[in-house]
Amino acid sequence: MIARISTAQLRARWLCAALLCMAPVASPAVGANLGQLPQTWREDDGRSIELSSLAGRRLVLTMAYTGCRAICPQTIGRLQKMQRRLDDRGEQAEFVVIGYDPDNERPTDWHAFRTSRHLDRGNWHFLSGSRGDTERLARQLGFDFWKYDEHVMHGMRAVLFDARGSVQAELGAETKDWATAL
Repeated sequence: MIARISTAQLRARWLCAALLCMAPVASPAVGANLGQLPQTWREDDGRSIELSSLAGRRLVLTMAYTGCRAICPQTIGRLQKMQRRLDDRGEQAEFVVIGYDPDNERPTDWHAFRTSRHLDRGNWHFLSGSRGDTERLARQLGFDFWKYDEHVMHGMRAVLFDARGSVQAELGAETKDWATAL
């Protein structure tokens, strides 16, 4: 059964999304270190991974959910532009996308997401974790989000870590060209 929503409900959802896009970057992640974040996650292929195992080169971390049709596609597009910039310069980084909604998204959902967007490079990681670890990581890095019906409401944000695992930059909707942070 397809759920029907009223025009007013649709406008309210789009207004929330628009406000999130225009909101300033959430509370700063300054002082956060990769090793201080929740460590245990599951890759889209089902393997376990610890975030600290990705230390040693730059890392770009964002959060998303597979059902997002507005903000997440834009975020992934900005990450892809960062990847192209790194490729042009012969440099490398790890790209980590952590799911906002672990209760409803499994590694297989992230695998389908990755495949449908041709994000098959080994330096891209689509991770799922426990509800508690997901919320704790979001708080530590300033990713504000909440559930509205079946949707996850969130802003556009990424955090860039240097090779030592320290926060190098915080990127949001107001940062027009994320690739300049590299």
